[in-house]
Amino acid sequence: MKLSPNEIRDICELLQKGKPLPEKYRFLLFGDKRELELVWDGKTDETTSVVLPFQTIEHIDEPRSEKEIKLQQQLFDTAGRQVKGWADKLIWGDNKLIMSSLLYGPLRDEIEAQGGIKLIYIDPPFDVGADFSINLEIGGEEFKKEPSVIEEIAYRDTWGRGADSFLSMIYERLQLMRDLLAEDGSIYVHCDWRVSTHLRLILDELFGNDNHQNEIIWHFVKGASGDDRFGRKHQTIYWYKKSQDGQIFNREAIGVPYSAETLARARRGEARYQVSAEVLEEKGKNPGDVWSDIHPLQGNSIENTGYGTQKPEALLERIIKASSNEGDLVADFFCGAGTTLAVAEKLGRKWIGSDLGRYAIHTSRKRLIDVQRQLKKDGKQYRAFEILNLGVYERQEFVRVDGDIRAEERERIRAEKERKFKEMVLQAYKAEAVQSFRNFVGKKRDRLVAVGPLELPVSQALVEAIVEECRDKGISKADVLGFDFEMGIDFAELRKGGVDVQPKLIPRDVFDKRAIEKGQVKFYDLAFVDAQVTVKGNTVAVELKDFSVFYEQDGIERAEEKLKAGSSRAVIENGQVVKVAMDKDSDIVTREVLTKKWSDWIDYWAVDFDYESKKEVVRDEDGVEEWTGRYIFENEWQSFRTKKNRDLDLTSAFRELPKGRHKIAVKVIDIFGNDTTKVMEVKV
Repeated sequence: MKLSPNEIRDICELLQKGKPLPEKYRFLLFGDKRELELVWDGKTDETTSVVLPFQTIEHIDEPRSEKEIKLQQQLFDTAGRQVKGWADKLIWGDNKLIMSSLLYGPLRDEIEAQGGIKLIYIDPPFDVGADFSINLEIGGEEFKKEPSVIEEIAYRDTWGRGADSFLSMIYERLQLMRDLLAEDGSIYVHCDWRVSTHLRLILDELFGNDNHQNEIIWHFVKGASGDDRFGRKHQTIYWYKKSQDGQIFNREAIGVPYSAETLARARRGEARYQVSAEVLEEKGKNPGDVWSDIHPLQGNSIENTGYGTQKPEALLERIIKASSNEGDLVADFFCGAGTTLAVAEKLGRKWIGSDLGRYAIHTSRKRLIDVQRQLKKDGKQYRAFEILNLGVYERQEFVRVDGDIRAEERERIRAEKERKFKEMVLQAYKAEAVQSFRNFVGKKRDRLVAVGPLELPVSQALVEAIVEECRDKGISKADVLGFDFEMGIDFAELRKGGVDVQPKLIPRDVFDKRAIEKGQVKFYDLAFVDAQVTVKGNTVAVELKDFSVFYEQDGIERAEEKLKAGSSRAVIENGQVVKVAMDKDSDIVTREVLTKKWSDWIDYWAVDFDYESKKEVVRDEDGVEEWTGRYIFENEWQSFRTKKNRDLDLTSAFRELPKGRHKIAVKVIDIFGNDTTKVMEVKV
């Protein structure tokens, strides 16, 4: 490093004035040897290393045949369910925290035992103007589900400052993905014209230009066109390998047919063809880096789940076949509708998938159960999979603050944001603030009030801490307010301990100051489920008897204001989905309730006939196993709606149980992907 006297003088003056140094001094002072780098406001090389415990919510495994049980007795129990070996992971939560916990936590050893992650495919949210609502079918009508508040906040963090926010989000996550990959692993990053230029530079920086394998063009035969530009008819997929140690590329697994003309020339023995037409026909040709033979998903496709950004299975099949082998571990940390996971399962790969959207996890769950059923029908092997939460969230993740602020200032801003948020919620809930409690911040009449985090679901650990504080201090009634709740929290079971703990959903209106001032903000109870157990000899079955929800979205009067002649809109008010329509000729507005039966709200339900048979055991960083005190829901029977078949069985099949007392758990998931669990005791 050699600075001129003028440069030294300028640096001193700028530092004395508290001003930032010009960009050129980064290279002069620190000798950065990178020839080319993308720089944006907020860029930092820091990545999170937080390790949070995973909570296993559900274990899903279609029972095997008696023949398969006998062949592999060490892997399966007497019911044909997997008890040993790798179980695939479907994880709900922020993928940054998920990947950090996979990278630095005890699950890393389990991943390494599988040979590490050989392939990562991601299709991140690269469209700044994308509509993340989801179209659902209710009573033969289409209803648009808006994203949850937590999903909206995550999207705001991704695109709040435009490209700068997106680049900060993806840069940190790509670093974590790079570190998770095996040395011979590959990553495929799907994008389009909006961010392709930026992503190429970032990937070159993180993986090295020497490790860039292909820029794949996925070309659409049909696509958007315009009068002022050429039609945009392609998306880009960047393929990078982890290191120079090599990568998997199965050329023969992805061959595409030669043209009839080429095969005819080979049969005629033309000199340019060194092999026979039969060999050419069997192996096929390299598909190249422009893929026009794979078409985007059509609305009437049997694959279509209704998820907006869903990709065709053929696209993932080519990528997975090319860059992994049977038995390898592949991952998708923006899994959406679960296409990567479904194709990986069909091709005999192990997998890890994650998404922030609860509905995405639910869509993937149903799809993967269908894959298990089909593989069983075809006599092929499949693995069990688990649904996991990030069980406990550290406080510093509750309210995010820009990373370029000093630690003390960051903590002060975070604490202030958290305080104001809870004040706002208490005001909307018409509760008064209280002090001197570990978990409670308010009181409404004779009930104490706890408020969950702004950006994360209320965790089971938080609810258990609230109940414990109630018992310690002789409190009998408590409300827990949250935008969302972790899957699998059984409030009815918790109430049996003598504390009346009631969960309440915080509505979107809590951010509307006018609604708060007018006292118009309504908080809603979680869903209610009623079920009945029938015992016949040593067998039992479960029948759903009732299900109630208390959501609101839009509201009828607000929808009527937005209607145009001949249009309609579905809204939720007072726990009912209502279609509001305006006649195209008379402007008369009509209302029709679409949820005519309580079962219309149910998308999926499942039964665990022996709920306390599978304990949730976690390993700490030293490898020591410990029971958490909770049980894992084993999905032993289920019925759910698909796009093709909207029917739902409301009575389960009978299941044989040993004599004695058993706890049966019923899990119901509504049309928005929210789950409710009920546990019942039965004597056989």
